[in-house]
Amino acid sequence: MAGPGADKPNIRQVAQLAGVSHMTVSRVLNGHPHIREATRVRVEEAIEALGYRPNMTARALATQRSRRIGVLVESSVEFGPTSTVRAVESAARASGYVVSSVLLRAGEEITPQEAVDHLVAQGVDALCVVAPRSSSIAALRRIDVGVPVLVVKPDDDPTFLTVTVDQQAGTALAVDHLVSLGHRDVLHLAGPLDWLDARTRERSFHARAKSWGLRERPIVVGDWTADFAYDFARGIRELPDYTAVFVANDDMAVGLVHGLHDRGFSVPDDLSVVGFDDIPLARHVIPPLTTVRQNFHALGVSVVDVLRAAIEERTIPTVTRIPAELVARASSGPPRKAGR
Repeated sequence: MAGPGADKPNIRQVAQLAGVSHMTVSRVLNGHPHIREATRVRVEEAIEALGYRPNMTARALATQRSRRIGVLVESSVEFGPTSTVRAVESAARASGYVVSSVLLRAGEEITPQEAVDHLVAQGVDALCVVAPRSSSIAALRRIDVGVPVLVVKPDDDPTFLTVTVDQQAGTALAVDHLVSLGHRDVLHLAGPLDWLDARTRERSFHARAKSWGLRERPIVVGDWTADFAYDFARGIRELPDYTAVFVANDDMAVGLVHGLHDRGFSVPDDLSVVGFDDIPLARHVIPPLTTVRQNFHALGVSVVDVLRAAIEERTIPTVTRIPAELVARASSGPPRKAGR
């Protein structure tokens, strides 16, 4: 009878499938800098196809690397941050890395310095920051982390590596969609403006609306939750002048649609609603929600690719801005007729 692990794929099987020597496979696994990119990709595809998992302890001793990525995340509740962390974990696992994460919550005792110290003590090779607030970024700038640091944020940064779904382009897609339907007065229901993604969507909304000559109006600042948007909608006593709402995330968009329904208003006949994220529920609410889709899988892969390149002292990939996609559904339509 075969012993435990007898059927596990080995490095020579990977080499045979990739059409290279086992030494080349070993060099790829150990992050050797002088490997052709096409060869590296072929080996990584063979590793994934076979489900090969190297001996992490032996490799760490050989390379003096832990093959561990630390992740600081500002929230584990909202769909975007949660999806990003899961995508990074999946991409890291496929590349032979593991992820250790620490949750930062506003008002809690743990500081960014303490969180970084905790991860560095585990010997992480690099640090990734997900869903950052401006305050946490400011704190990180004062910390000597000692390993490559990547921040998932909309703008390039002189201090950190960055990767993002293109928030500016995604917001422009939402505004352009509403304009194409005939809307000329759009309200923006923003997320908390200390979140960098929310701030970028708010600024991008104003810039795109201005470029189209839309009416300028104050935004409403929310807290990412459906409850906030529901309460806001329930407070609307009569149809407002604006004919559409661009909402900074789908959770608030769903709450807004619910609240408008309970006030007796119809979506999209009275007000069109466009969200951001494309949560799984978005296509199942009534009416199905028009939204901007973020490709979290591609985001996670890009994060790990950039961090691996930094760890292994290879050329950093230049494509670090993932395209967003508009998904048009039934919650958006032409503006209501005058007098309605």
